[in-house]
Amino acid sequence: MPPQVPQPDAKPILATGDAATRALSVAPVETDFVEEVYEDISCWYDWWFGPTLHAGRLESIGRLGIRPGDQVLEVGVGTGINAALYPKDCHVTGIDLSASMLEKGAKRLAKRGVRNVRLMQMDAESLTFPDDSFDIVYAPYTISVVSDPIKVVHEMRRVCRPGGRFVFLNHFLSEHPFGAKVERLISPLTVYAGFKADLDLPAFLVQAGLEPVSIEKVNIPRIWSLVTCQKD
Repeated sequence: MPPQVPQPDAKPILATGDAATRALSVAPVETDFVEEVYEDISCWYDWWFGPTLHAGRLESIGRLGIRPGDQVLEVGVGTGINAALYPKDCHVTGIDLSASMLEKGAKRLAKRGVRNVRLMQMDAESLTFPDDSFDIVYAPYTISVVSDPIKVVHEMRRVCRPGGRFVFLNHFLSEHPFGAKVERLISPLTVYAGFKADLDLPAFLVQAGLEPVSIEKVNIPRIWSLVTCQKD
């Protein structure tokens, strides 16, 4: 199934002149900090981020165009909330930095009898898979979590096979000046809840060298974006 074309609610991303050099967020974090935060929040992650983000999970997996037999990599699998949503005739590898999150994910898979998903502890900035290993590489609610989003996207593209798709589901900095100002103000606080509120999408695309096939709004409210890219 070919990638989805942009939906009517998707707006073109216009990069300003400094997009190639400006900071992606006002709240830089290190990998050790990210791991510690997710070890701490693993006990309540499902309670808060489960229902609030689930509509976007369902909508986005339906748009991935997964075919029977596809090899799928989920970057930032967390507690495995997505795991039960994948078609049973594909093969999914889920990686995460946090051992506590993966432990909860393993229990979820066992409880639901999910057999086509394997979980591995791994740093998204340094994937150990060979080049061209997966048909689809999917990062749901992950790019605003990691310390180096550009390095992560390069790794995702590397392990994606030629002709395959690598896809990001994420909240990005608001296009509206007031909303953007608020998100920049709160981002140094939201990192303690596991995400940066102000990740700059135009700067991210330019600095990562990405030309998306589509950018679609998902979730309720529709302030999250599903960014689909194809590896030539």
